[in-house]
Amino acid sequence: MQVTSRYRFAAAHRLDTPSLSAEENRKLYGKCNNPFGHGHDYILDVTVDGSIDPNGLVVNREAFDSLVRSAVLDKLDHKNLNADLTEFGSTVPTTENLAMLVRDYLLAAWNLPAKLVRVRISETERNTFVWEAA
Repeated sequence: MQVTSRYRFAAAHRLDTPSLSAEENRKLYGKCNNPFGHGHDYILDVTVDGSIDPNGLVVNREAFDSLVRSAVLDKLDHKNLNADLTEFGSTVPTTENLAMLVRDYLLAAWNLPAKLVRVRISETERNTFVWEAA
């Protein structure tokens, strides 16, 4: 059985690869290369998989929410990903990379009996990024 919980956070970033020229960055990232950055209201879905326990639950929802809040949301909400997160010091904060960072944050703090199987981040209505366990 899988359970997915949805969370929201706001963050800003600028997509820019230092090894590329200004023109190459503009071509690659378009408006996301704005020198002043831009923000998103991200939607984060976190999915776990496990057996239903004797209480009828796959995961204690309060513990699940608490883990996501402390491991992810407290670190990302209302942050400038480029400036406020050392993890993006040498990595472009694309949403692909953000999804991997969220996965890493969750796995580092994971103490739940259910298994983390999916991290899904929607950046806009049109752009969604998914990491799934193999």
